[in-house]
Amino acid sequence: MSRAIIIEKNGGPEELKIVDVKVGEPGAGEIKIAHKAIGLNYIDVYQRAGLYSLPMPLHMGMEASGIITAVGSGVTHLKVGDRAAYASNPPGSYCEERVMPAKCVVKLPDAISFETGAAMMLKGLTAEYLLKRTLPQGGLHKGDFILFHAAAGGVGLIACQWAKALGYQLIGTAGSDQKCELAKANGAAFTINYAKEDFQARVKEITGGKGVKVVYDSVGKDTFEKSLDCLAPLGLLASFGNASGPVPSFSPGILAAKGSIYITRQTLFTHLSTREHTQEMADDLFEAVTSGKVKIHIDQTYTLEQVKQAHIDLEARKTTGCTIFTL
Repeated sequence: MSRAIIIEKNGGPEELKIVDVKVGEPGAGEIKIAHKAIGLNYIDVYQRAGLYSLPMPLHMGMEASGIITAVGSGVTHLKVGDRAAYASNPPGSYCEERVMPAKCVVKLPDAISFETGAAMMLKGLTAEYLLKRTLPQGGLHKGDFILFHAAAGGVGLIACQWAKALGYQLIGTAGSDQKCELAKANGAAFTINYAKEDFQARVKEITGGKGVKVVYDSVGKDTFEKSLDCLAPLGLLASFGNASGPVPSFSPGILAAKGSIYITRQTLFTHLSTREHTQEMADDLFEAVTSGKVKIHIDQTYTLEQVKQAHIDLEARKTTGCTIFTL
């Protein structure tokens, strides 16, 4: 048996329940993993609240690390006893042990702790596909300006460091002076407290009126329109989250009026569609972390019994960096 967090209907943090579930044995293409640490992500809030509709009852969580305890037929890249980590569908990482598909589970290097592994996979792989695979026309080059919203969050702090290592000038937004200082300390070239400043006007000032080549936006509704106006002609808005709510409907004609700009709505799990792609992206992330280019900040730690409070704190924007549950 394993303790696990489930919801039986969509709603607030009060819907999160701890239950005992039976853990079976892995079938073909599956593994069983005993968790050491579990990651908390904003996608968990979307699934709990119903923005992303999923069948009930829903086992919560998308990211964790641990030790492989059983391997099903056809799985060749993992064996019993391996240290491993993942960001993967289907949900279900908020538990002590689980059976799951093996394709998105990768070996965790010995140099990376279980805590760091649980904190970095979903957020680090997201930063990887944004900065390396979701690029404006002509790509990005050293010295280019990019705008990254929620720069003091889990994805944001990784992106700040990685962008600096790649030679980009990242302009990071956050909702407080303290969070702006954190983003700056992690490599943001410029920061904007959007609670005090008009980020669109400030971006134009920083870039000499030219705008940025790309905006990476996980905030959604509250930042969408001004983000479009921060783009240089032929620039790209890469939307990858909805922390303030979904982006409203819009006419494609505005893309022409604002400079023949592009918009894309990305998801990590499209990029992790095969084991080969997952391994390639994970290797890139592991190299960035073990080389010291990227440091993973675990700023909050909870137990599974504190799951409701963890969700409350995340939604209230009280958290910075990464958050994990320890077992």
